[in-house]
Amino acid sequence: MRLNVLIVEDNRSNLMLMEMLVRQIGDCGVLSYSDPARLLADLPGIGFDIALVDYQMPGMNGIELIAAIRADRRFAEKPIVMITADDGADLRLRAIRAGAVEFLAKPLEPVEFKARLTNLARLCEVQLKLADQAEWLRSEVEKATLELRRREEEIINRLTLAAGYKDQETADHTLRMARYSALIARELGLSDAFCRDIQLAAPMHDIGKVGIRDDVLLKQGSLTPAERAHVDTHTSIGAAILEGSSCDLLQLAATIAVSHHEHWDGTGYPKGLAGEDIPLVGRIAAVADVFDALTSTRAYKGAWTVDRAFQHLREQAGRHFDPGCVAAFERCRDGVLAVMREFPDHGAARRRVA
Repeated sequence: MRLNVLIVEDNRSNLMLMEMLVRQIGDCGVLSYSDPARLLADLPGIGFDIALVDYQMPGMNGIELIAAIRADRRFAEKPIVMITADDGADLRLRAIRAGAVEFLAKPLEPVEFKARLTNLARLCEVQLKLADQAEWLRSEVEKATLELRRREEEIINRLTLAAGYKDQETADHTLRMARYSALIARELGLSDAFCRDIQLAAPMHDIGKVGIRDDVLLKQGSLTPAERAHVDTHTSIGAAILEGSSCDLLQLAATIAVSHHEHWDGTGYPKGLAGEDIPLVGRIAAVADVFDALTSTRAYKGAWTVDRAFQHLREQAGRHFDPGCVAAFERCRDGVLAVMREFPDHGAARRRVA
């Protein structure tokens, strides 16, 4: 392992001696400066493993130079040796406080110089190996985390796909609704990571419909009060399917599933939560869910226009919906239209074929 040794010494003879002794130690490269000001000017573009710094130099003494070097985070832990003819306790204390870890006395004694530098070189080699191991471990942990995340996302996608097999209408709806949810989250200033998570988790908001009877879920017409009550249980069923997982995405999906039919004024279900007691993800999903339902063709209704759907959201802000989420969604109108173009409603076409 090749080490780079920095030498800062204004005396040309001492500089040449130290360069020679360093090269005798082993596989060491040498970087020499006779002017501390020049070193500081070059410091951002250089690197070293060990530094040897003279105390008495023109313009800046060694203690000041060590402090300036230590100010660069790259060199905060690098061993720096102070070289001085002054062996006073006060000087040594100030040098240690500045960041010196070792001292060499002038005039230099070659045997002692090489012995001390050899020990520092061994220490550096150990530190570099540990740093390499730490970086390797960090890289492996990152790989494992990404793989775990990939598997979590695959689980979520497959659960969403499973729900769509029972009701293709639901499958199309979840694609748009998830993207609307991400648009709202982004407009509310939430992080990119959270926006990605809500887009992944939101498609499972209606996964509880797998527990709803087919004769009710696929009924071509209005529901009876009993049938409506049965459909409403999909929120609790969805939460039961998803909750209790150690996966953050599934936890988020469970929250959305159980809360996306709560109303801002407390008249929703299943818990009758109101205002900010409703989880933010549930409030976001509620706006996205209803908007898409309104603008899509259903067995019991035609698709509303975008303007009419937005008007309904505004009218229900403060009652059904969080006013802040509605306002954020309106500001995303261009993005909403782009989603509708990318994932058009095929409900009417399917019914014509049927």
